[in-house]
Amino acid sequence: MEIKEIFNSYNINLSNEQEEKFLRYYEFLVQENQKYNLTAITSKEDVFCKHFLDSVLPAEEIEKNAKVIDIGSGAGFPAVPLKIVRPDLKFTLVDSLNKRVNFLNQLFYKINLSDIEAVHSRAEDYIKNNREKFDISVARAVAPLNTLLEYMVPYLKVGGKCLIYKSQKLEEELLQAKTAMEILSVKVVKILQYELAGATRKVLVVEKMEKTKEKYPRGKNLPKLKPL
Repeated sequence: MEIKEIFNSYNINLSNEQEEKFLRYYEFLVQENQKYNLTAITSKEDVFCKHFLDSVLPAEEIEKNAKVIDIGSGAGFPAVPLKIVRPDLKFTLVDSLNKRVNFLNQLFYKINLSDIEAVHSRAEDYIKNNREKFDISVARAVAPLNTLLEYMVPYLKVGGKCLIYKSQKLEEELLQAKTAMEILSVKVVKILQYELAGATRKVLVVEKMEKTKEKYPRGKNLPKLKPL
């Protein structure tokens, strides 16, 4: 199937320009994947569905002109597909591996994206000058929920939202993240669920209710080693 058909089946209509950006993204991803090992999924239809479409499904949850941070952005999912379908959004992508950041900055140039930047940093370091500056924080397939929330929530303004892409185990992770959600003052707004390529995909939407204490996120890899 062509990318327009795949997106149309989920009531997302791509313009010719958007289709062209996705096609060039795919070509560059496959080309650079040989060097950087960016994704295990490389067939055209699988990338269109499991990476591109999966990334954009919750696009309507993001308010117009929002400032969005993508934590652990890897090969650019979900931020770059979201940017293609929502050019009004302003994106910062944070990744700890320089080779991925190099790939992303080349990609932005090749497919002509503006108001988007990739930063080589760890989430617990980049926060120092960027605390509570973003409207939306996104992450996809990065870490367990209780770890992710500690990295994501401090970047949000009060009233901002996290969009966290997960699979079937979300309910189990929510139970494990109960303490983290209390400490970080977030509440579940909704859980979006999609059937995609024979699998169930879920996006957790949580809202930040109060300012985050300065000590979060903790350093020394503690959000991973000793989750809240």
